[in-house]
Amino acid sequence: MKLRFNQLEASLAKGLAPVYLIAGDEPLQTVQAADSVRAAARGRGYDERCVLDAEIGFDWATLRGAADSLSLFSQRRLLDFRMPTARPGVEGSKVLTDYAMQPPPDTVLLVQSGKLDRAALNSAWLKALDRVGVILQVWPFDARETLRWIEARLAEKSLEVNDDALRTLAELAKGNLLAAYQEIEKLSLLYEEASARNQVLGSETILSAVADSARFNVFELAAAATIGNCAQAVRILQSLAAGDGKPALVLWSLAEQARLLTAISHEIGRGTTIGQATRAHPPKQRLVLSKGLRRATVAQWEACLQQCARVDFVIKGQEPGSPWDELLNLILKMCGQPLFTTVDERV
Repeated sequence: MKLRFNQLEASLAKGLAPVYLIAGDEPLQTVQAADSVRAAARGRGYDERCVLDAEIGFDWATLRGAADSLSLFSQRRLLDFRMPTARPGVEGSKVLTDYAMQPPPDTVLLVQSGKLDRAALNSAWLKALDRVGVILQVWPFDARETLRWIEARLAEKSLEVNDDALRTLAELAKGNLLAAYQEIEKLSLLYEEASARNQVLGSETILSAVADSARFNVFELAAAATIGNCAQAVRILQSLAAGDGKPALVLWSLAEQARLLTAISHEIGRGTTIGQATRAHPPKQRLVLSKGLRRATVAQWEACLQQCARVDFVIKGQEPGSPWDELLNLILKMCGQPLFTTVDERV
């Protein structure tokens, strides 16, 4: 059964199919669609997840074995299988076709692949998956769809912009929905008061926010903290504090990084390699993440994530303290040089 991106949630609400194939080269929609399938599976008791990556030299017997083996930890499981392209080859085609002919009970197979070309669309393996499961092709948005998508995301954040500002955001994103999503997240933090007053933001405001971000880039701060470059991270934080930096925006960037590193660390703990776990990210981000993952343990990244909650309370005035001082301590902790160490961490 073929579905569109906006039809997936309704389909999942009705029940789970044995197989889902999500194919395309638009990263944000691909990630969101896969996350929706995983969330629906967890909600129905599919607690065990097995991640497999079809890298060069991949042994297709691994997927066959995973399908045939009984779950050790739960009665229901999700096989999370990633193919960089939609060309599984002769052996892979046979394994996928055989799987579709007799899907194992209490198992959902989630396949993520690159864009489906004409050969893939006419292949036996794809037709076999289509007969028993869901095929979702993700397409990049055209200009009009991008505008509607940005407008909807702004509405979710209670942000009002005029037509010029809407077009400016679309032009800055250049069709990259992930970039647009990140800009909207930053705007919601920078102009939280404006949304509360129902203030309409113009294109000059949008461009000013982007310029400030370029000068004092919170993502560069998160990257420096991840690789343990303490001096650079502190310099960036000082620049943000001395200027018009928003503590909430800084915390958002650091918390997102700590959350990502924690999640990937757990994947590695289940046997996934660093290369496999970071494959979906851009090359520069992969390098940063790889250094952070080799430098610190999952327990250390979890501790950083927990500290983000403490900083959030201080920023919101729910606990005493200086937001910038708390952010400094968080950065030092991420760099492996915390000012304060808890008893549990010393043990």
